Amino acid sequence: MLQASKEWRWLQCRAQNRLLVDLGDELQLCTPYRLRQLTADSDSSPTFSVEEAAFYQNVFDYLCTYSVWSEAQCCQIALNATAAKFHLLPVQAKSWFFQAYVGNEVLCNAVISLKSKVMTGECLIVDHERDASLCINLTANFQLDENISLEQFQAIKVLNDRIHPVLSSNKVSRRA
Repeated sequence: MLQASKEWRWLQCRAQNRLLVDLGDELQLCTPYRLRQLTADSDSSPTFSVEEAAFYQNVFDYLCTYSVWSEAQCCQIALNATAAKFHLLPVQAKSWFFQAYVGNEVLCNAVISLKSKVMTGECLIVDHERDASLCINLTANFQLDENISLEQFQAIKVLNDRIHPVLSSNKVSRRA
């Protein structure tokens, strides 16, 4: 298991135009987040903060309870979630891609479903507000409509009335 370390650093890679996480031992994770999407502090405060480390660990532990993803996949998802929560500039909700949830099951998990016109995808809520939530996509090539897809781990903000619980009968049946 990869536990957060004071050696972990955020790097803005100009060549790839992406935020990277340097995990030491020549191991880096490239996030899908472009440099223009990032807050200024991702460059000025490159070391993992105590809050970031705690969030990463909580997400990692939470994902492991699903017994769906390997530890390496949980680490990858948790690192992307941490990057999204702490380093992305605020974004507007793009709820028009998704069907409203009309069921009555109470949402009690951070792994959720979003239903586009084309398909259903799983996402992880990384920041929940009263009206909307910032999510990262867990589904490979999540088609939002005929022309637009969301790559795995990209962030999207949606109104909370679009969030569908992942039903226990099909609880995250696909691997990230």
